[in-house]
Amino acid sequence: MNDSAAPLTERLRAVGIVPVVVLDDADRAHDLALALRDGGVGCAEFTLRTPAGLAAIAATADIEGFLAGAGTVLTVEQADAAIDAGATFAVTPGYDPAIADRLRAGGVAVVPGVATPTEVQRALSDGFTDVKVFPAGHLGGAGYLDALHGPFPGMRFVPSGGVSPDSLGDYLRRPWVLAASGSWMVPRDAIARGDFDAIAAAAADCARIRDDARSAR
Repeated sequence: MNDSAAPLTERLRAVGIVPVVVLDDADRAHDLALALRDGGVGCAEFTLRTPAGLAAIAATADIEGFLAGAGTVLTVEQADAAIDAGATFAVTPGYDPAIADRLRAGGVAVVPGVATPTEVQRALSDGFTDVKVFPAGHLGGAGYLDALHGPFPGMRFVPSGGVSPDSLGDYLRRPWVLAASGSWMVPRDAIARGDFDAIAAAAADCARIRDDARSAR
């Protein structure tokens, strides 16, 4: 990770939880961001799986105390669009050096996706010290991250895929976990009906798990 992105990554570490948002209506983004922030989870990964993703980033990029990120960045063109929309950080499901380089050249904190030790080593050789492990639950959960930590003690991991309220604390008790990501606190149907009180409550539950886990380290 280059020096300019490091402070952004540290802000992401402080939040510790990355809600993965699939949004159908960008007009919901602002209220969603406020609900997450007020619940104690001041960030979101707006995936580019829907056309509303980029507009959601643009609508929330300037909210105080909130980090607007781009997720499911699959092409260099999407990387450019995420930069233009004002993304603070970006997450990719796999590791593509061209996409990662374009994002960090644009001042975005990049958390590239990996699944194997070979990919971790490649990311490390390209200057990354923070990577997303996907799909973490299917790969072995927290135990798999422990195994990766052995040969890569300087790497920090963001488990994604299969993370749940039951496993969140187990991940976050590990100092080598930068943050954990999931979508249970931002259900698509709750966003669609504007039930932001429920989302704020779910975020508050996540924040309590995070704080308890970190105090137990």
